[in-house]
Amino acid sequence: MIRTGATRGFQPFPSPGVVLKSLAFPSSTTISSLSLQQHRLRPLLCRLDIFVFASTRSYREEGKGHITSGSGLIESDPIDMDLELRAAREKLEREQRERKERAKAKLEREKRAKAEAARQRDAIEAAQRSKRLDAARAQLEAERQMEESMLRGNGVIFSHTLEAVPFNGLSIINELVPLDNNATDQREHQATHSGVLEFTAREGSVELPPHVWSNLLSGVSLDVPLVEVRYVSLPKGTYAKLQTDGMGFSDIPNHKAVLETTLRRHATLSQGDIISVSYGELNYKLRVLELKPDSSVSVLETDIEVDIEGPDSAVESNRSQHMLRPLVMGKTEEGIVEEGNFNYYKFSIEDAMSDKVTSGQMNVEVKIEADPSDGDTNVYVSRHPLIFPTQHHHEWSSHEMGSKVLIIRPKDPSAVAGTYSIGVFGFKGMTKYHICVAFKDNVKQKIGGYATASSQIDMESVECRNCKHYISSRSILLHEAYCIRHNVLCQHNGCGVVLRKEEAANHMHCDKCGQAFQQGQMEKHMKVFHEPLHCPCGVILEKEQMVQHQSAICPFRLITCRFCGDMVQAGNTPADARDRLRGLSEHESICGSRTAPCDSCGRSIMLKEMDIHVIAVHQKS
Repeated sequence: MIRTGATRGFQPFPSPGVVLKSLAFPSSTTISSLSLQQHRLRPLLCRLDIFVFASTRSYREEGKGHITSGSGLIESDPIDMDLELRAAREKLEREQRERKERAKAKLEREKRAKAEAARQRDAIEAAQRSKRLDAARAQLEAERQMEESMLRGNGVIFSHTLEAVPFNGLSIINELVPLDNNATDQREHQATHSGVLEFTAREGSVELPPHVWSNLLSGVSLDVPLVEVRYVSLPKGTYAKLQTDGMGFSDIPNHKAVLETTLRRHATLSQGDIISVSYGELNYKLRVLELKPDSSVSVLETDIEVDIEGPDSAVESNRSQHMLRPLVMGKTEEGIVEEGNFNYYKFSIEDAMSDKVTSGQMNVEVKIEADPSDGDTNVYVSRHPLIFPTQHHHEWSSHEMGSKVLIIRPKDPSAVAGTYSIGVFGFKGMTKYHICVAFKDNVKQKIGGYATASSQIDMESVECRNCKHYISSRSILLHEAYCIRHNVLCQHNGCGVVLRKEEAANHMHCDKCGQAFQQGQMEKHMKVFHEPLHCPCGVILEKEQMVQHQSAICPFRLITCRFCGDMVQAGNTPADARDRLRGLSEHESICGSRTAPCDSCGRSIMLKEMDIHVIAVHQKS
């Protein structure tokens, strides 16, 4: 029995006696079918039909490339068998590579899928862990804020978000924090404190006074700004360091009174706040640099030590014209003033010199030298506490054209010593001037001295028909001849001044007040003294009447309060008849209603009743 190589459906060899010999490799040894079944190339060899299976009993080789068995003969070309084997081997290798690549790609996909799943799992776990941490931190922060609120509020917790509304009123302790992130990121100071005046605001809103609004919401342009209001308990302040925004604040005569008046509108101070201080018509800005014992303190019913620092740079001194330049007695200073502006100076009179001025031995002389062709100036002088004299608020003034000399004669002999201010006002154009303040001897004849020969009265004197002066009868003819030829008498009622004929045309009188001036001075006189002026209270008066009005009648006049010591507006007539009899202004009537403990008995007495209390109860003068 002879069998050629098996087909693709080759079954196991029927018996172990069957042998196989390669036709492609005639020199190869014959192997048994059992060994072929265990060989690793068995599937390939069986598919290619390149082996002949035969019984070991009938196998014999009759020549190269020929196998005979029993009844048949099979012949095979070795070259064709070699090509087929090589093609089969390449196909096998290619299939193996493809299987390996597919297996490798599958393995890579599985690896990437596992890595992606692990990454997603880690990301989910990280997000969950972050959420848990954030929740824990938020809980800790809430607990901390709760503890802080409990501590700062002494057990009281109040925290609400309210709509901020501006309110022009007093601020009598809340902590306010703006909630607009865009606004707060641009501000260094984002929180402030204030007191509670009353509980009458609209539901859901909080009304803020100007100083709280400026410290909290300055520069915020929101239609409905929201603030967070928290209740806190602040310690009483003991120390404060303030910094001015300009050089003029140091010229205020009574800083204590000014700060007390300002802080009376405050209940708290916070580090970084801006305080607006008013003195007369001027406003100064003070920044809170340092506070003790905490960064925010209460200023109610407490005494605070205050230090005031100047501005950071001297450049600030030139920013405003309201600054006093010191003058040394007898030393001349040079200056330039523009039209409509003021240059201010200050000088002091010591106690030793004040006695000589009071006795009349010396005068205080303010001298201004200026060229009228360049411009013109006016000079106004006042005694402190009026530190910046103006056209309507002053004690002494000079409106002469060109150079001028102003003699200061104090109205109150007991109030000569002190500090005085000089205001040089640019009336016309830009004027360059020299200013000097000096003491001048007042030369007078001593009482009981002998009269000189020139002072003797000539009993035979005769009145000149031209100048109306009394002239000696011996020279009257010569005098009249000269006087009639060269002089002329002013015929204005009450004038009677003798003028040279070439000067008479330049001499004229004001039609309203009758004062005599040169023709070039009349325009300035009419503008200064007779031009209608508008008072803030609504009255329209000329200069002299306006000065009297604003010094005694106008409710907007500035006075020094006898109770607080600050320079404030007087106000209208007080409503209380007893206050009117005391001569108190409206401000003094209100300010005097504050109470203070009596130094003797400790009772709380109104300030305006303190004098009566001391006299009636303690029998003190």
